[in-house]
Amino acid sequence: MVVGEFTEETQVAVIGAGPGGYVAAFRAADLGLQTTLIDSADKPGGVCLREGCIPSKALLHVAHLMHTAAEAGDFGVQFDPPRVELDKLRVWKRSVVDRLCNGIKALATKRKVRLIQGLARFEDSRTLRVEGGDVAHVRFKHAIIATGSRAKRLPESIMPADCFMDSSQALDLPSIPKNLLVVGAGYIGLEIGQVYAALGSRVTVVEALPRIMPGADDDLVRPLAARLKKQFEAIHTGAKLVSARRTGETVEVSFATSKGETKKSNFDAVLVAVGREPLSRDLGLENTKVTVDARGFIQVNAARQTSDKRIYAIGDVAGEPMLAHKASHEGIVAAEAIAGRPSIFDARAIPAVAYTSPEVASCGLTEAQAAEQGRKIIVGKFPWGASGRAIAMGRPEGLTKIIAEQDSRRVLGVGIVGEHAGDLIAEAVLAIEMGATAEDLAMTIHPHPTTSETVMEAAESVLGTAIHSLRS
Repeated sequence: MVVGEFTEETQVAVIGAGPGGYVAAFRAADLGLQTTLIDSADKPGGVCLREGCIPSKALLHVAHLMHTAAEAGDFGVQFDPPRVELDKLRVWKRSVVDRLCNGIKALATKRKVRLIQGLARFEDSRTLRVEGGDVAHVRFKHAIIATGSRAKRLPESIMPADCFMDSSQALDLPSIPKNLLVVGAGYIGLEIGQVYAALGSRVTVVEALPRIMPGADDDLVRPLAARLKKQFEAIHTGAKLVSARRTGETVEVSFATSKGETKKSNFDAVLVAVGREPLSRDLGLENTKVTVDARGFIQVNAARQTSDKRIYAIGDVAGEPMLAHKASHEGIVAAEAIAGRPSIFDARAIPAVAYTSPEVASCGLTEAQAAEQGRKIIVGKFPWGASGRAIAMGRPEGLTKIIAEQDSRRVLGVGIVGEHAGDLIAEAVLAIEMGATAEDLAMTIHPHPTTSETVMEAAESVLGTAIHSLRS
């Protein structure tokens, strides 16, 4: 250490103030541990709050309003075509982010969690060097790494840096391109694609895999694919990006289709959304005993403890699935483990949601995964075309399905596609965590008329007692 540089002592140092890091810091403070939270950004909240989950959902809400207004004509309600005031929209989106960031700061102050802005790197298993902050070094008894992830990039030879934007840049709404290419048909690409389509862009999607939303069951993706077919100019699956180059104000992109044809088109903007990678580099981990696998994920045990006993890791940097709610849960586990409590990460089900329109949500085993594992299952489905609430909303394209163990009827997985599927999936997560059976769900009285009834109806389908539809 350089003489004269200020060193701060703390019991727990948390690196990264995202949904994993700040939750870990707050839980540690609640348990009576002196806690310091370090992040390179000027606002806490991480990528999720500042540049990802929250701004994307704010903009998706706007897109939903615009689509709803357009479709209201089917119900006999006419609206003038909506006008988008882009500057005002940016201000509103930023106000949502700022409000939540300020809320985190207030909670930190109330809990007496020390916030330090700066870039933290390990000098050893007890010391962090902080660059750019008002503290040069932080000495800790325990540390929690919660640095998150960043958007993956394609090789420079295929997609030069001046030819594309990532999801964070796209959510800043730099402009509304006339023609937008989205590379990647996972949930991030499709969500942002729907936002820009609502704002007036003609959207084309290129996906290397055989279909959109890889990993989700086909029957859950089908209603989304049908809607996207109407909203987007084109969706090319099984397509391989060949090259891109900037030509004045546009980007010329070449890609090979699934039929072996090479297409060349010009786009005003290109969004690359091909996944995320953990931010484990440049942390000084070589100065510790922490181990990292070939993909860059930090190796942890059930308590989220690394191979260096003083250091824990949570969230995207500690392995898939890369989801904010998984990071938050792991943050609580790590903080409690450091405090000496018998806490481990043992979730039976982690919900995943694509906030597209319609939303696609799932937890536990998919039907495809059950088949791969050779599990003996029974599947119950309830089409939303038989749901009074869905029909009344004009959104009957949904589906709720339950995958249950054949003998015990224990719920193994649930998938939902439809309006607010992300809100409905929580009941399914609880069912799996509690070891509930299809009978438990079927015998639980659900309010009518709601789309939550579709969970009950799908459970009845598993049991062969469905009232409002035939068992599939």
